[in-house]
Amino acid sequence: MFKLTWRNAIRHPLRSGLTVLGMALAVLAFCILRTVVAAWYAGVDAASPVRLVTRNAVSPMSPLPLSYLAKIQAVPGVTRVGYAYWFEGIYLDKKNFFPQFAASLPQYLNLAPELIIPPDQRLALIKDRQGCLAGRKLVKRFGWKPGEVIVLKGTYFQGEFRFTLRAVYTGRDPGTDETMFFFHWDYLNEYLKKTAPERADQVGWFLVEITRPELAATVSERIDAAFKNSLAETLTETEKAFNLGFVEMTKAILIAIQAVSWAVIGVILAVLANTMAMSARERLGEYAVLKTLGFRPWHLAGLILGESLLLALMGGLLGLALVVPALRLFPEDLSQYFPGLEIGPATAALGLSVALAVGVLAALLPAWRATRVRVAEALRKVG
Repeated sequence: MFKLTWRNAIRHPLRSGLTVLGMALAVLAFCILRTVVAAWYAGVDAASPVRLVTRNAVSPMSPLPLSYLAKIQAVPGVTRVGYAYWFEGIYLDKKNFFPQFAASLPQYLNLAPELIIPPDQRLALIKDRQGCLAGRKLVKRFGWKPGEVIVLKGTYFQGEFRFTLRAVYTGRDPGTDETMFFFHWDYLNEYLKKTAPERADQVGWFLVEITRPELAATVSERIDAAFKNSLAETLTETEKAFNLGFVEMTKAILIAIQAVSWAVIGVILAVLANTMAMSARERLGEYAVLKTLGFRPWHLAGLILGESLLLALMGGLLGLALVVPALRLFPEDLSQYFPGLEIGPATAALGLSVALAVGVLAALLPAWRATRVRVAEALRKVG
């Protein structure tokens, strides 16, 4: 059976080759699109279950007073608290965007063990008030070296800010964002006290560590209750929910990408089904002869199904083999939006499974027709 299946699959080399190539391109496009979606959700998946984010209830962009720190630390179940502020600065050109944070170093870094920093660099960062920390991919992108002076032109915080690169971090996990830029919140606050005192002593959010994940709801309620009816009420949520809120802003785009990925599979299903239908029609006489030799209907269905699965499998494996080099062709600038742009085992397994499913579906109708062919009627059409 396998020998017959293989010979049928390569009987028309051009047709089979084009079908395999079409399947490979479909699987390639499907996996790339799914990888983009997975990378967009990387920050959500990498969130820690023991970290909460306390922000302004009005908007994530509205600040909170630094004086909230003591009350949050006093809430039962809270172990450590850090704080940060989003800093929107321009490096050389507006196109050079990357995430920038003024954070309470080193407390904020103690809450993020997924950021691996060499001990000597960490010490140098803590000692230097103008020191900064950058991710490995960000450093590679701009060719920075430790000790180099980096100048950012503030937009939301007006002015020119000079930093010295003291440390470079790497991600502990594959999905860790290695494109972020951190510097001391104290440095920014001192500048604001001189230039805009009304904006000093404020933070964007508090990063709260709790003892156990099951305390997340209770601790969140207690923190928000402590600042109820204040001038700046808070909203405390898990880090995963906080990150998901930003992802949801682009939900329509993500849904469109997912829809296109499945549409590609639908197109290749139609192509493979047409190929199998053509092959089945051409071999009606052969199926009749096989029936006269004692082949059962399920034998004929097995030949068609096996041929379709073989073509789908070859196309799927070829498509998966092309995914990694194709992802490397993406511009490095995209790393700021998709920090984890690497195909995962789940995406690869889904791509291969979809290819095999297409092979099965494409063979169903031709196989059903082949099992119902009548010997006399099929032989009458030969020649």
